[in-house]
Parts: sequence; structure tokens; C-alpha cells
Amino acid sequence: MKSVVQFRLSAFILLATLLLAGCAHYQLGTGGKLAFTTLYVEPVGTKVLLPQAQALVSSQLRSAFNRDGRVTLVNSPEAADATLKVVLSDFRREVAAQRTGTTGDSGLARKFTITLGATATLTDNRAHRALFTDRPVNAHRDTFTDGGQIQSEYQSLPLLADALADKLTHAVLDVW
Repeated sequence: MKSVVQFRLSAFILLATLLLAGCAHYQLGTGGKLAFTTLYVEPVGTKVLLPQAQALVSSQLRSAFNRDGRVTLVNSPEAADATLKVVLSDFRREVAAQRTGTTGDSGLARKFTITLGATATLTDNRAHRALFTDRPVNAHRDTFTDGGQIQSEYQSLPLLADALADKLTHAVLDVW
């Protein structure tokens, strides 16, 4: 009886040791090493007519990098290992659903999918070479026009800017 208990205890200790040894080198997050530790984010440029989008995307982009924490944002390109340049290049809306029923015009759109697109260029300031150039990044958001199309797009713009900033952050920081 005593040897059976000792055997089970020994087997349990051996199993626990093997499990813990297998998890000893586990690392949360990506295992890749970034080529830079400091980043300068240029003010966002634009090629689209979308009021206040530049300021919103710039603000959301800086917040996204700060939340992530893998790089330190600096205030000048001279102090940075890398520079990110973002230009808003596309804004469009597509009809996603039309109004139905007998009241009102059934041909009017009820829901739009709005898309905000940008191109991003990441430059290594130390090696003076581009890590990527004009990489397209798009964010999509659905918006309902029940309260008016302009009002719904205005209310959706901060959410769209946040989604675009998250995608830009991943494009810069995710090492493959």
C-alpha cells in the first residue's frame, strides 16, 4: 500500500515537473525583435476631403502606440530610430442596406459601409532606408442613416480613425 502511494506521488511530481519545464520558456506577445525602439510619427497628411480626419487619426495613432508600449514615441525625427509617415488616401461610402417597407422611399440607403484608407511609409533613420513604402491600410465601419447621413458619418469618424490607427500600429510593430 505504501509503495503504491509512493509510486503515485513520484509519478505526480514527475508529471508536474515536465509540465512546468515545458512552460518555462513561454513568452507572452510576439517573439520577434523590432529593428527600432524609438519612433517619430509625422503629422498625418491627407489627399481626401474629410474635415478633422487628420487630427483624429494623428491622435488615435499616437494613443495606439502608447497603449502598445513596444516603442517609445519621440517628438522629432532626429531623436528617433524610425519615422512613420501616414497619408490619408481614400474615403468612400458604399450602400450596405436599403430602406424597406411602405413608408418613405424604399430606394434610399439605410446603412452605409464607410472606408478610410491610408498609405504608410516606415523609414529606418539610422540606416537611411525604408522598411516599407506606401503600404496600404484600410479600416471599415458600418453606419446607419436613421438620424441623417452626415450626422451618422460624423459620429462614426472617431471609431473609424481608431480602427485605422490599430491597423497602422500592427503594420508597424508586428514582426514576421
